[in-house]
Amino acid sequence: MRFERVRLENFKCYGDADLTLDSGVTVIHGLNGSGKSSLLEACFFALYGARALDETLDEVVTIGAEDATVELWFSHGGGSYHIERRVRVTDDRATTARCVLETPEATYEGARDVRGHVAELLRMDHEAFVNCAYVRQGEVNKLINASPADRQDMIDDLLQLGKLEDYRERASKARLGVKHVRDGKRELLDDLESQIERKEDQDLHGRLNALQTERKDLEAEIERFDENRQEAVKTRDEAEAILEEHEEKRERLDTLETEIEELTETIEETERERERLGDRIGELKTEIEEIEAEREDLLADAELDDPDEATVGETIADLEARDEQLRDDVEDHRVAASEHTSEAESLRESAEDLTTRADEKRQEAEELASDLAATREKLSQRRDQIEQLEADIEAKREAFEDAPVAVGEADDHWDELVDELNETRERQKELETKLEAEQRSLDEAEQLLDAGKCPECGQPVEDSPHVESIDEHRERIDDLQDELVSVRQRRERLEEEVDAASDLVDRENELQTLRNDLENVEQLVEEKEDGLDDTVEKIEQLREEAEELDAEAEDKRDAADEAESAARAKREAVAECNEEREEIGDRLDRLEAIAETFERVADREDEIERLREQRTNKAELNDERRDRLADKRDQRDELDAEFDESAVEQARREKERAVEYIEKVEPKLDELRAERDDLIDEIGGVKQEIEELEDLRERHADLEATVERLDSLYGETERLQEMYGQLRAELRQRNVESLERMLNETFDLIYGNDSYSRIELDGEYELTVYQKDGQPLDPEQLSGGERALFNLSLRCAIYQLLAEGIEGAAPMPPLILDEPTVFLDSGHVSRLVDLIRHMHDLGVEQILVVSHDEELFGAADDLVMVSKDATTNRSTVVRKDPDEATREAVADAATD
Repeated sequence: MRFERVRLENFKCYGDADLTLDSGVTVIHGLNGSGKSSLLEACFFALYGARALDETLDEVVTIGAEDATVELWFSHGGGSYHIERRVRVTDDRATTARCVLETPEATYEGARDVRGHVAELLRMDHEAFVNCAYVRQGEVNKLINASPADRQDMIDDLLQLGKLEDYRERASKARLGVKHVRDGKRELLDDLESQIERKEDQDLHGRLNALQTERKDLEAEIERFDENRQEAVKTRDEAEAILEEHEEKRERLDTLETEIEELTETIEETERERERLGDRIGELKTEIEEIEAEREDLLADAELDDPDEATVGETIADLEARDEQLRDDVEDHRVAASEHTSEAESLRESAEDLTTRADEKRQEAEELASDLAATREKLSQRRDQIEQLEADIEAKREAFEDAPVAVGEADDHWDELVDELNETRERQKELETKLEAEQRSLDEAEQLLDAGKCPECGQPVEDSPHVESIDEHRERIDDLQDELVSVRQRRERLEEEVDAASDLVDRENELQTLRNDLENVEQLVEEKEDGLDDTVEKIEQLREEAEELDAEAEDKRDAADEAESAARAKREAVAECNEEREEIGDRLDRLEAIAETFERVADREDEIERLREQRTNKAELNDERRDRLADKRDQRDELDAEFDESAVEQARREKERAVEYIEKVEPKLDELRAERDDLIDEIGGVKQEIEELEDLRERHADLEATVERLDSLYGETERLQEMYGQLRAELRQRNVESLERMLNETFDLIYGNDSYSRIELDGEYELTVYQKDGQPLDPEQLSGGERALFNLSLRCAIYQLLAEGIEGAAPMPPLILDEPTVFLDSGHVSRLVDLIRHMHDLGVEQILVVSHDEELFGAADDLVMVSKDATTNRSTVVRKDPDEATREAVADAATD
């Protein structure tokens, strides 16, 4: 695997950065705090997301920005891949807004899917990535400080040995499961054998033959009794048919008697109804005579020339038409009166509105006159204010006569001093860091010198580089202290100058404020003076408009009086029309009463005609009923002649004998059938027991075969469990031996000291360092620089072992070293360069080293310089030739 390119936008201290990474050794260099490590953290974050962060997700977004984007291009296994992650901050909460992984085969979206596919692709999650390939800043001693058990888990997980332990545990659980099932099957097998023995002792087939013979005899007896019962049933049914026919004739005769009686009563009732209808016809004729007499009385007052029904109808229609015309006239007059009244009210309201507007204009004119006097007074005050502002401006300008800059240059002067102060503070911080590191190295060397022998290994220290470099450390410390004092003095002077420059900026701002106030006041005075003449003209115009509005209001009141007079005339016309309508209404009432008499006479004549038709229909209906009555009497006489009482009595006796036999034979049959059913049930039970016996024998055979298979499977799972355990132990031992060999080769290469003979790594990953005299040491007893080199050697040996173990199947990620020189002095840094070159020569495709130490330039195939702008606090990256950078570093060191 190789990182090809990383692009950042608003990620931590980077606003916009785009960096291409090549094969070989790339050194990323810059001052502490410049943002070097953030480049590698961005690559790690692109691969594994939030789980790769030590901080919260919102801390990756640059302060003041709403979102951050990280893109990583990398090659792996011959394919090209691209990951994009975007973090968005909403309501002070950061979330992943976009996460996409593009592969040669497919595209994955979503943080979980992308993280899972990356782990599957590299065969390691984020923790394995850190333990294997990414030596993070401050974690160089992580493996050596870990307990043997934790170290064993880390390395076993990296070497995939943890899966073998999982497989062994699964095999153990499977073995126990097979044993549990096999023991259960054996118990079932024993139980089946007991059941088979019990059933074989019962002679089931002999019992079945005896029961079947008994059943055959019993069914023959049941058949004989059943034939006799069927013959009795036939006799009973024939007798019942004769009796039923006799009963039906008796019922038919009774029905005819009832129908004859009902028809006779219906005929008599119909004749009575015909008489009532005749009486009603007479009553209706009397009512017609009374109505015609009432009509003659009404016609006497009606004043009609022709008193027939048509003339009355025509007269009513004429009167209704006149009434409709009068009603329309009334409505028209009322509408006209309402319109005139509304017009009068509207005109009066308009007159009142015009009067109000005239009063408002007079009031506005008076207010303008008052405001005009106040404005003239305020203008006098503004002119006094202008004179005071001019005097204040002149006083502020005099403050710049002794200043180092002129008016208008204070901001630029302050910016220059702040930039210089920030650079001085950065230099002071850098010197303090270097001084602290030199002091630690000096203290360690002095302790060795005071002891005479190394307090950790017991060897003489006369030729130790720690002792020989004491004077050099002291000289460098003195130089650093002198420069630090000079830088601190310069910082204090610049801080005072920045405070003074800040005061000048404040004065300049106050001067600008006074100038702005002066311009505003002068503009206000000019605007107020320009508006005075317009205000005088406005007052005169308002007073003239008020007079015009008063005159218009008087015209509106005159028009309102005329409209009110017209409304009164229309109301009088409405009263006249209503009087005529009352007269027409009285006459219509009389004529409608006459018309009603014609209708009442016609209704009664119609009812007489209908009643006459009913009397005729009822007479015809009675004639039909008399004919039906005669037919039913003939049928009754015929049924009386058909009755034979002797045949009916014979049928009753035969039925009684048949019923008596049936009642006796059915209980006997029920008893025999019950015995047969019991035999059938018993036979079925014996057959079922025989079937159960056969089923038990089959189940016994199947279960016996299953137990044999389970015995074989139990042995296989037991052997599989032992195989996984042995394989894990053998692989761990092989890995331990390879890792121990690689660790000794690497440590010997970069340390090259005669103090130690070898390093031992046992099967539990316990580390031991042996001195030349054979004495064992715990790695924590090594000096600070030696421990750092020891841990780097261990990390590189693990990386080498993984690379050799899975090469071609899953290429290893880049080897990443973040600030590996933190615990190393200058002598040990050169050994680190040898280690980096050694790993590159072994075939590591890409090594990324982050460091502020210029001594690592010699190991670089490619050099990336990182710097941070003190003003914007933004980091930038620039590529540089390693050889050129090395020459510049040597020249700077010679100058110092």
